[in-house]
Amino acid sequence: MAKSKADEKILGYNDVVLRRSDLDILNGPNYLNDRIIEFYFSYLSSSFPSDDILLVPPSIAFWIKECPDPASLKDFMEPLHLSRRKLILLPINDNSDVCMAEGGIHWSVLAFERNSNVFVHHDSSYGFMNEYHAKQVYKVTLPYTASSAIYKECPGTPKQVNGYDCGVYVLAIARVICQWYASSGTQDADTLWFSHLEQVSPSAVSTMRNEILGLIKGLMAAPKSVA
Repeated sequence: MAKSKADEKILGYNDVVLRRSDLDILNGPNYLNDRIIEFYFSYLSSSFPSDDILLVPPSIAFWIKECPDPASLKDFMEPLHLSRRKLILLPINDNSDVCMAEGGIHWSVLAFERNSNVFVHHDSSYGFMNEYHAKQVYKVTLPYTASSAIYKECPGTPKQVNGYDCGVYVLAIARVICQWYASSGTQDADTLWFSHLEQVSPSAVSTMRNEILGLIKGLMAAPKSVA
């Protein structure tokens, strides 16, 4: 059976393959899927190359949260080398069904910063919708970080003004945190990147959709871009 045009591969970037349907998501007021978030996390990893920083793909963050076998999780976690990372970003989704691909209705981001010994959860909803899920990831991840880090919700997280931009807020906040870290942000152990979050406004988030779309199209135009 022939594949639909929506399934057409348009870009291979690092280990991420984007399809035509992903462009349609970015073009409209739509909820971001795993592939777009994985792509942009991979892009940030390339933009801020450092063994100190780990941006975890959504599929791996989901498995950390929902893995039914703690014994097998150890073999899964060890290659991430969490104990030597200084900054870890994990996308959080409220899907709890391991049989449902692309499930869930809300994204947020959990950030571990070693210098401050803290996990900070940034949730763009007004009701901290993903607090339970973020705490689950925190509890599972903590033993592998070789730290005694505390968990905190960040009340100053910029809030979305619609029901579909949560994923873009995750990407915008992740970019701010990476930029902060790259500019010697570890000197701000008390305040972290919080003052920089004012950059993540509703208008900036709206613009970021177009920025990511332009980024993808630019990469598509480069030689050998299609997987």
